Amino acid sequence: MSSECQGKSSWPELLGVFGATAVAIIERDNPLVTAIIVPPGSSVIFDFRCDRVWVYVDNNGNVDRVPRIG
Repeated sequence: MSSECQGKSSWPELLGVFGATAVAIIERDNPLVTAIIVPPGSSVIFDFRCDRVWVYVDNNGNVDRVPRIG
């Protein structure tokens, strides 16, 4: 997490929540970010961005890592 990012930056309470539900909650909590579901086995870009949250999900579509800005 970087101090220049505004608004809520992590969502530990969303572990185990269905991915699409988590995306809606994240974007409601911090309208400055876009939340993106990452299916199992997918790769992501590792550059840090204040306007993006990767939402990693398991094979059932549930969040399996704490979503955070990055």
